[in-house]
Amino acid sequence: MAKQRKLGRPTDQRMAMLRNLVTSLLKEGKIETTVTRAKETRKLAEKMITLAKRGDLHSRRQALAFIYDETVVKNLFDEIAPKYADRNGGYTRILKLGPRRGDGAETAILELI
Repeated sequence: MAKQRKLGRPTDQRMAMLRNLVTSLLKEGKIETTVTRAKETRKLAEKMITLAKRGDLHSRRQALAFIYDETVVKNLFDEIAPKYADRNGGYTRILKLGPRRGDGAETAILELI
């Protein structure tokens, strides 16, 4: 089983942060964050898109249990998932930007393909 990165936070704060990042990614289509956060967010976002591709009631309820905003879930099932119907994974792209000015952390853009 793959191990999750801890990202320097307790489990509840880490999961809340990742849920917010996934919600923002699905809402906006693109987010800017650090490389390690982008890699963790990618895993969860691709799982949500795979759930949406199934399209049944159970998968919709599972997505609603993870994503905070109901309108994002509706958009995910109605618009985002049909775009990836013929694609087997690889729904996101990470573009590295370079170090952040304040603390030197490597930043990246995470976007839907």
